[in-house]
Amino acid sequence: MIILSTVIPNEGIQTKMTEAFPDLNFIYQKGWKDGSLREAEILITYGEDLTEEIIGKAANLKWIMVMSAGMESMPFKAIEERGILVTNARGIHKIPMAEYTIGMLLQYEKKLKLLIKNEKAELWDRKIEVGELNGKTMLVIGVGAIGGEVARLGKAFGMTTMGVNRSGKPVESIDHLYTPDNLLEAIQGVDYIVSVLPSTNETKGLLQKEHFKAMKKSAVFLNIGRGDLIDDEVLIEALDAGELSHAILDVFDPEPLGTGHPFWTMENVTVTPHLSSKSGEYLPRTFAIFEKNMREYLKAGKDFINLIDLSRGY
Repeated sequence: MIILSTVIPNEGIQTKMTEAFPDLNFIYQKGWKDGSLREAEILITYGEDLTEEIIGKAANLKWIMVMSAGMESMPFKAIEERGILVTNARGIHKIPMAEYTIGMLLQYEKKLKLLIKNEKAELWDRKIEVGELNGKTMLVIGVGAIGGEVARLGKAFGMTTMGVNRSGKPVESIDHLYTPDNLLEAIQGVDYIVSVLPSTNETKGLLQKEHFKAMKKSAVFLNIGRGDLIDDEVLIEALDAGELSHAILDVFDPEPLGTGHPFWTMENVTVTPHLSSKSGEYLPRTFAIFEKNMREYLKAGKDFINLIDLSRGY
């Protein structure tokens, strides 16, 4: 059996995979080469390099392991027509993304950007007003594995946590839960709004002018989900109008954020280059999921981790 991977891990992980599955043939390469692609039964990919043409050439393909959580660029129609199994790495991002979120909220409350600026200017200013996370309210839009971990860390800092999810079922570390239909109600009066939403037909453009008008003027919006949640102009207009205090943005539509874009120079915007999920533990965690699913696949089982509903795309 050939497993073809355009994700190229370090030698330690490659050796671990070979030792775990000595009878399988792992091929790690950049891009899809026709020969090995036609023979491969399993593809390992970040998902962004797959097209309908690639799927068509993979004559023996039975399973795609996507080493990321976001899959909006996947050719799901072609995959579904072939009945190909798809799993992903959902859940591995929760630690780095939750740490990023709390880190950025602390950066805002403790005025770290201003302190760094003053340090460079050799300016001693003890009149800077710094705040606390303790006692603040945080709304997490999209309470899955990542959102749940954000909320758990928020509770550790003494925050009141609110969440939005599709089911409306109780979630650990969330004090009050809402469904998407009640988003406008949920967003009112909170100090921090954190979006962890993926890109789907339901989430694209979800946040509109009315949502920002409903926010506290001191509210901070943080987006670590997907950039198409909101139109840039809507957010810029809301920030310019003082409808919220600050936006912390790690994701954009499109990416990378273009040179000269207003976000780069706006004082009330913090820009980071889509790195909230980055971690030195990323590939070890993704290949651990692959290893567990590979053992399930070899015994023709059905208990796969992160099995994707192809009709929904997640």
